Amino acid sequence: MKIIDIINEYYEPFVAMYGGTLLPGQMKALHAMRGCRSGNCGELFIQCTDCGHQEWRPLSCGHRNCPQCQHHEASQWIGRQQEKLLPVDYFMVTFTLPYELRELAYRHQKTVFSIFFSCVSSTLKDFGLRPKNLGAEIGMTMVLHTHSRKLDYHPHLHVVIPGGGIDKKRNQWKKKKGKYLFNEKALAKVFRARFLDSLNKEGLTVPRGIRSEWVVKCKGVGKGLPAIKYLSSYLYRGVISEKNIISSKDGMVTFRYTENTGKIRYRTLKGEDFLRLILKHVLPKGFRRIRDYGFLHCKAKKLLSLVQHVLRVQLESINPVPRASFSCPRCKAPMEVLFFLLRPG
Repeated sequence: MKIIDIINEYYEPFVAMYGGTLLPGQMKALHAMRGCRSGNCGELFIQCTDCGHQEWRPLSCGHRNCPQCQHHEASQWIGRQQEKLLPVDYFMVTFTLPYELRELAYRHQKTVFSIFFSCVSSTLKDFGLRPKNLGAEIGMTMVLHTHSRKLDYHPHLHVVIPGGGIDKKRNQWKKKKGKYLFNEKALAKVFRARFLDSLNKEGLTVPRGIRSEWVVKCKGVGKGLPAIKYLSSYLYRGVISEKNIISSKDGMVTFRYTENTGKIRYRTLKGEDFLRLILKHVLPKGFRRIRDYGFLHCKAKKLLSLVQHVLRVQLESINPVPRASFSCPRCKAPMEVLFFLLRPG
């Protein structure tokens, strides 16, 4: 099932039911996905370099929530992260906002998610600086996800961390020993206190009855690249892959998802409710869902170079990922773009 077909089929009942409650960015995302590769976003005029065959090809919308787009950007991001990989074990730490705060997060996304990033980064940084933990400055790559496997609103932050840190005073790399990075319960306790305090300072009303124990999970992910590829699949390809949309009939849409146990489940919703579920995960315009900290930050290149020098990293040049090319439908030879026609959105 194509997402554009789902949108076209349920667009009118969706707008009638939810149009008055949508955020501007959500409606923009809906219109972008509706016009993706349909000609509404523009077209390319291409010609075969061998047999001379010519034709028009529709452009993609390029929206970060569109499941048809962003494959090239995902590959580029993986390439950039590979340039930063170190010959050490990596960990992935996941911080999850409790159920009681999810409505507040949805209504004040920019503020709450900015606090989320700030409190997680400061908590992990301080844990790394503690002599009993590591006594060094760590590097982190964070990605914000807002959906669970069944696409419910479930804000959480994945943090990929090299297993060690740099002591800048001694120009020394300190390796994290053992199978665990930091204590999960201790991380959750400190993060909870900082997060709630930050909400109060921003003047946001904290709901009553918030649970005392929050969830933080930490696991080893080997040498880092598997975690990077896992995150990229969620970062640039929307919240659902079109191959997981199973059917649309009798006003109902069915999609599948995989539980943590590996078991495949199916969920069926009204078409307009399915679209609402997808659009709830559209972030505010300009909000960055991925951020680097410590010696992995873009402004810490000298510090990263020091880390690579200390660890004797053999730097390899990563070739730029080429964009997908067109093949001639007649002779399979490559086709070149002669000109393009843009249509205003």
